[in-house]
Amino acid sequence: MESLCLALHCSLSASTATSFSRFSQLHHRPRSQFIHTPSLRSPTVSSFPSNPSPFRFHPHDPIQASKSTPPPPPLQGAKPIPLVISLCIGLIVRFVVPKPLEVTPEAWQLLSIFLSTIAGLVLSPLPVGAWAFLGLTASVVTKTLSFSAAFSAFTNEVIWLIVISFFFARGFVKTGLGDRIATYFVKWMGKSTLGLSYGLTFSEVLIAPAMPSTTARAGGVFLPIIKSLSLSAGSQPSSPTSKRLGAFLIQNQFQSAGNSSALFLTAAAQNLLCVKLAEELGVVVSNPWVTWFKAASLPALVCLLLTPLILYKLYPPEIKDTPEAPALAAKKLESMGPITQNEWIMVGTMLLAVSLWIFGDTIGIASAVAAMIGLSILLVLGVLDWDDCLNEKAAWDTLAWFAILVGMASQLTNLGIVNWMSDCVAHNLRSFSLSWPASLAVLQGAYFFIHYLFASQTGHVGALYSAFLAMHRAAGVPGILAALALGYNTNLFGAITHYSSGQAAVYYGAGYVDLPDIFKFGFIMAVVNAIIWGGVGSVWWKFLGLY
Repeated sequence: MESLCLALHCSLSASTATSFSRFSQLHHRPRSQFIHTPSLRSPTVSSFPSNPSPFRFHPHDPIQASKSTPPPPPLQGAKPIPLVISLCIGLIVRFVVPKPLEVTPEAWQLLSIFLSTIAGLVLSPLPVGAWAFLGLTASVVTKTLSFSAAFSAFTNEVIWLIVISFFFARGFVKTGLGDRIATYFVKWMGKSTLGLSYGLTFSEVLIAPAMPSTTARAGGVFLPIIKSLSLSAGSQPSSPTSKRLGAFLIQNQFQSAGNSSALFLTAAAQNLLCVKLAEELGVVVSNPWVTWFKAASLPALVCLLLTPLILYKLYPPEIKDTPEAPALAAKKLESMGPITQNEWIMVGTMLLAVSLWIFGDTIGIASAVAAMIGLSILLVLGVLDWDDCLNEKAAWDTLAWFAILVGMASQLTNLGIVNWMSDCVAHNLRSFSLSWPASLAVLQGAYFFIHYLFASQTGHVGALYSAFLAMHRAAGVPGILAALALGYNTNLFGAITHYSSGQAAVYYGAGYVDLPDIFKFGFIMAVVNAIIWGGVGSVWWKFLGLY
């Protein structure tokens, strides 16, 4: 146990130090580096004199020569400091920390490679996919894993379902269907600022199960609408007018998105990964789409109803009434014209896909197969073409590093590392005489707040979900309850910082919300969500028979 503590201490110390460094870099980084969204303001034309400047460069002028000196070329390859730290974490575990007697040499070596891989995902010496590939290569070169075992997860059904989900999200953006749905809600509910926030919130709830990417929903649908409404009300980003309307709408949509994603299994890619990892540990969720929705429905809907109201009180907009918003929405719908053929095809395809996800177990069609059927329809009917799929770089990048992390996590489970770690933690929890509900609260809280060290929800799942689920089971927590609670938390912690998720970077990059407010209200809403999910959720889950 002392060995485990030393390893965790070394790993967390390095990760925390670099995370604060990374936070500092993010804090001072221009917001334009987070996301580029086209300005919705009237275009301005910059005019330059057509005549050449009368000033000439004289090569012997030292002042002009110094000004013209080209900057040094950017550093190529891996970033040295994050590279060294990431490698050292694995090497310390492998060669300095004594191997426990219960663990085989092969398992301990794989654990060291896995910890280096996870450290690299946090510290980013290379892009995520590239660093994960190096970890995979190390596991094969050291003969820790065979080639077939290392690449086994690339045939995983859930990972391909996640990849196809990215293509569905592109279809929503390409056809304009998501934009149209959200605009209708603005037209119906947008007479007041509070009504406008509810309209945007529940339009995302409607879109979420068929558009399984929170980042795509944020950047492709909701941010453009919010910016347009804010600018029309005179609320400019990065200015004193930002709090007239834009800051509140951005903050509300950001904080509500986690509950929208938690409500449906197919609303976020990480949900599907959670179910697959739970299955590998022997926790099989029967009829997963329906079970996930039933268990999440009451607490998620309560949070969705209360979040706009709470933020309206704590972070009030200066403009309370928006009578022009419905008119602007109606004008936009008029300019969009009638629903196009491609939008109707998108509606029909997604209704088919969602129906198969709900009833697929009954008729023998797996979720991944249902997604394949939907994508095939979109390709045959021309809503998407193959270039759209090839250009969806995020999908292929996710395929690579997701598969590598899932494969490593699976092999760690097979080699007994996960069970050994969970037994150690469970032994410590029992020494405090904690009941399983208390253990559930402690472990869920730890899983949640560790996300301050992560910049990716999916990376967090790949790194820690299996280990925490095993700890829950060793502490006596019912398996289905633990698996679902961890999955819901995976969505809720996506709004605690400006780097905690893809949508966090999108909304913060819009320039309406200051960094201190992101952290402040991220923590406040995390507490609110914990109270509602822990209180309302526990009663609801008891009623459903999850424990």
